[in-house]
Amino acid sequence: MNQVLRQKTFPSGQTIQLVQGDLTQETVDAIVNAANSYLQHGGGVAGVIARCGGPQIQQESNAWMQQHGPVSHAQPAYTRAGNLPCKYVIHAVGPIWGAGDEDAKLAAAIRGSLQLADALNLTSLALPAISTGVFRFPKARAARIILETIPQYFDVHPESGLGQVRLSLFDQSTVEIFLQVWDAG
Repeated sequence: MNQVLRQKTFPSGQTIQLVQGDLTQETVDAIVNAANSYLQHGGGVAGVIARCGGPQIQQESNAWMQQHGPVSHAQPAYTRAGNLPCKYVIHAVGPIWGAGDEDAKLAAAIRGSLQLADALNLTSLALPAISTGVFRFPKARAARIILETIPQYFDVHPESGLGQVRLSLFDQSTVEIFLQVWDAG
């Protein structure tokens, strides 16, 4: 079962939570997939989401690619969630470490996910530590960017209907790093 480790409520009423657990078990409106720009969900978080959600996720991702082309950092794609306990999967493209301008690209992926959740009229969202796995983005740096970008979004969009954002982290080392950054901030 997913466990809330930290929680903060912003003046506008939105809540951010740091959670240890399985992203694919989150009972929220949507989860965020750490995707690649071609929406091929073979490995890492994307592979787990595609396996748990069933073939519908990859089929809809292929259809998205045919209609829209590659996904950018700032404008994620979305599909229905198949067998997952949420309604949608938002496919955010995080940066590959070493590709250049990684901090801005990660912040854009987080902002884009929040904007898309608002556009879909969602009230809850869970996201992983985007780019910190196979894309090798340093975890402490990613934690700082993610934990800065979400409050900045709500400062600019206090009317957002997105009432709950959960950072759902699976492995202990990532949890410990995010807790350190959270507690230092």
